[in-house]
Amino acid sequence: MSRRLLTVLLVVCALAAVTGGSPGVSQQGPSSGAGAHPRADSLLQAGPMVGYGTHREVQLWVQTSRPADVRLRYWSRTTARGDTASLAAIPDPDTATTAVQRTSAEGSHIARFTVSALEPGNTYVYELYLNGQRVERPYPLRFQTQPLWQWRTDPPDITMAIGSCAYINDPTYDRPGNPYGGDERIFRSIAAKNPDLMLWMGDNVYYREVDWATPTMMEARYAHTRRAEALQPLLGHTHNYATWDDHDYGPNNSDRSYRQKDASLRIFKQYWANPNYGRPDVPGVFGKFQWGDVDVFLLDDRYHRSPTGAPRTDDKTMWGEAQRQWLIDALTTSDAPFKLVVNGGQVITPKAQYETGARFPQEQSLLLEALRERQVEGVVFLSGDRHITELLQRRPEGFYPIYEFTNSPLTAGAVTEGKNPNRVDGTLVEQRNFGTLTISGPREDRVLTLRTFDADGGLLWERTIRAQALTVPDDTSEEE
Repeated sequence: MSRRLLTVLLVVCALAAVTGGSPGVSQQGPSSGAGAHPRADSLLQAGPMVGYGTHREVQLWVQTSRPADVRLRYWSRTTARGDTASLAAIPDPDTATTAVQRTSAEGSHIARFTVSALEPGNTYVYELYLNGQRVERPYPLRFQTQPLWQWRTDPPDITMAIGSCAYINDPTYDRPGNPYGGDERIFRSIAAKNPDLMLWMGDNVYYREVDWATPTMMEARYAHTRRAEALQPLLGHTHNYATWDDHDYGPNNSDRSYRQKDASLRIFKQYWANPNYGRPDVPGVFGKFQWGDVDVFLLDDRYHRSPTGAPRTDDKTMWGEAQRQWLIDALTTSDAPFKLVVNGGQVITPKAQYETGARFPQEQSLLLEALRERQVEGVVFLSGDRHITELLQRRPEGFYPIYEFTNSPLTAGAVTEGKNPNRVDGTLVEQRNFGTLTISGPREDRVLTLRTFDADGGLLWERTIRAQALTVPDDTSEEE
């Protein structure tokens, strides 16, 4: 061996000893040395999550584990013909990048990006960068913009996934005995259906006894649930919308007397990316959005709620007078063939047990009577809470049948349920499950298909409802 080659080898070995690695291997792992930078993937706490989406705007959400610089890079995979090209992460020349956001402890290390000036009807691929390093995800990252179909074509087909009661085990603080949560693979099963959006219908987080006394521990519970590994694909490539029920608002059966209600509202807004929350003069998580030709109304059944056990007087309320009037007016204004009203608990059932709408009979009657008086067509209720799944049907005299699709639980424990006179035969499910709603067909004959699936994605039951069946009978119409 020549003297020169020997010298080169000695230098290489010395460098390897100093860096603690083999020659030619890049060292990117965490280090405690001065000036070291943690790996980008170790900085990611949860997400990224896709929030609301419109024709030209989408909101994206990311949480880091410590302060970090966050930015997103995105590009369309939709061709000029409207086809979607391969979703492989190969940037187009028209790649765009968001501004950098710095996460901080004061903001729960959350970054929220509102991406605007997009093109309608496109599928976009995106990448996440933390401290300048790309973070690899083992599933596709994508979002979509709604197509501009109005005045042009029939409405697009739409698929929405629904579910409630998501309990992620935390043995140190859970109840004794068998774990209450399980089957987290259900989140991957939902993602595998490739829905356009996911409707989280309440109890999306379960505050424990050690959590609900202070906002700090409430935030810690939300962060613990949000980082569940099986949940990440559903967050990363499906648009997510949410309302709450008691367990992600406060203690079990909580109502307007809960002293941390304002902190709970603030935390909900931090962790979800709905397009709107309440009204300037009426706080809450209620709001409305449109997807295709469907209007979705998210209700808040906790912030203004009277105690469930209070006397059934005329002013006993689940939603509060202002929110109820907002709902009635918004339904009256809507011309959607299907108007989906999402509530944490059941609304139309006549069974006055648990925390159903029948425990608020005056308000339940006021709502149903308003639908009849204003001849509001196409209303379908969606709810969770009950730890069972069932399809309910009520037939008000001189009106069309009103349906309510209750879907629960996702990962919390299921229960055994007795008879309900309004249950559609064959729709009771007493195991962990999720649902989907598919709206299809031409503009004048839209069809709503309801499906329920088990934790592995196997079909349990299916029912269809035509928009034409949810119209006011001719003999009840007002004379011109």
